[in-house]
Amino acid sequence: MDKIVVHGGERLHGSIKMSGSKNSALPILFATLLTNDKCKMTNVPDLADIKTTIDFLNFIGKKTSKKLNIVIAEESSKLNHIAPYDLVRKMRASVLVMGPLLARLGKVDVSLPGGCAIGARPIDIHLEAFKKMGATIELKEGYIKIFAEKGLTGADIEFRFASVGATENVLLASVLAKGTTRIINAAKEPEIQDLAVVLNEMGAKVSGAGTAIITIEGVESLSGFCHSIISDRIETATYMIATAMTKGNVTLTNVQPEHLQIVIDKLIESGLEIKISNNEINIKWVKPLKPINIKTEIYPGFPTDIQAQWMALMCLIQGNSIVEETVFENRFLHVCELQRLGANIKIDGKNVYITGVDNLSGAPVMVSDLRAGAALVLAGLCANGKTEISRIYHLDRGYDSLEKKFSKLGANIRRIKE
Repeated sequence: MDKIVVHGGERLHGSIKMSGSKNSALPILFATLLTNDKCKMTNVPDLADIKTTIDFLNFIGKKTSKKLNIVIAEESSKLNHIAPYDLVRKMRASVLVMGPLLARLGKVDVSLPGGCAIGARPIDIHLEAFKKMGATIELKEGYIKIFAEKGLTGADIEFRFASVGATENVLLASVLAKGTTRIINAAKEPEIQDLAVVLNEMGAKVSGAGTAIITIEGVESLSGFCHSIISDRIETATYMIATAMTKGNVTLTNVQPEHLQIVIDKLIESGLEIKISNNEINIKWVKPLKPINIKTEIYPGFPTDIQAQWMALMCLIQGNSIVEETVFENRFLHVCELQRLGANIKIDGKNVYITGVDNLSGAPVMVSDLRAGAALVLAGLCANGKTEISRIYHLDRGYDSLEKKFSKLGANIRRIKE
């Protein structure tokens, strides 16, 4: 398996372009199943999860291809209603096939997705919503079999928590349902809003995306679309934190700062200089930073997908800080690896207590999940000596050209193919 080797100590400087959002592109790719018309997406990142989804769509019956950052999806054959284990096991977002196929075909068989390194992530909230819309659900031979032979019917669906995946799945299912659907306690993320924009471009009637209540009036059919994916706010935040950790001066382009307000506010509070103009952010270290506590929350709160990277930053700031994780129950797997690099941190329940150290020291470390891997790369950029990072296939799922972008900013980082 490939590894990333980092020799720390270089200050990041220069300018790089941020990629499109993985978490926006994936549900929009699945939205192409709602129409037999041609669909075109631009600003699509080059990621393992995108490739997996394209392979998935081709299996289902969509002729889907990617060239550079453009994806074209067209219907080439009768859609297949079965999503087998070999495809679903590669990516949890594969469960987003349920909504559009149920809406379009009236049935879908999806292999159970299994567990996740950062928590159970149950899909029962998705299934409960489909039941309220008139679907019948069976569990047989490892497959979830969902039927709605007479079509789905609009309903009021109130989530017990604001699940992003469930909000997306119900959106994808309800646009072709009979009548009106209301999603109550809906997720508010920018990626949800981007999906709603695409669905409306296709002829759907979706209102309220970005608020706690989304209303969908069902329509009989949908058309194709041409859409540019929003920028990746998690990638952007990762490079902002990397700049802070390396005492750098970096400009990030193709960004949407309004999606990252709380992270920007926390970095400014710590002492970082940040200037925003249109779709650019300049991040400049001008003085020693101070420790800042964070608590992860659903959007617009501090993103759980930035928790690990923020922890890496706090490990190098003099003083004490606390990171509280409230979104996932098992998202501290990176703590032990940061300790291997010399970090002074300890876990107590859902909190991590950090005392900043003067220096980290390079060591072999292992990636447990996507964002944990990002934190280890950032720590390696600052550590004395060599940090060798294995199991980087996790990083390839969510960071487009990571080592190339860091190299362009002056980092001593390379990928070793084995």
